Amino acid sequence: MDIANLITPERIALDLKVKDKAQLLRDLAVRAEAAGAGVAASRILVALTAREALGSTGLGKGFALPHARLEGLSGCFGLLVRLARPIDYAAIDGQKVDVVVLLLTPADGDASHLAALSLVSRRLREGGILGRIRRAEGSISVMGMLSEASAAGT
Repeated sequence: MDIANLITPERIALDLKVKDKAQLLRDLAVRAEAAGAGVAASRILVALTAREALGSTGLGKGFALPHARLEGLSGCFGLLVRLARPIDYAAIDGQKVDVVVLLLTPADGDASHLAALSLVSRRLREGGILGRIRRAEGSISVMGMLSEASAAGT
């Protein structure tokens, strides 16, 4: 699995303004529906909220990976946002979050859900890529960073 199969330049939003985690999850759900996830934003939001109720998907270092399995998805779907200002996300290290990757996978999926989670988590938590994303000028630049990291196997 390649990160470019999950996230495309059109699915990258930089300097998104949200006030809190609830608003972020609503915005992610709306963006996912608009970007062609194939599932209504309301269903995405319910699934994300249920997943967050199990425990925060804030993985540390200012990075969060909200994710859910959904009926009706034909394949894995990703979306990356960089927030204009970090928000409290109840992350495992207590740090505020400013880089977020939404990951949606089919409910009837095989190991693709775990493979996609692992891929995104590894790519964004290693090699200084989070810092580079924070300084990026545009979505094409971010996409290039993700592709480089994917090609390098970091």
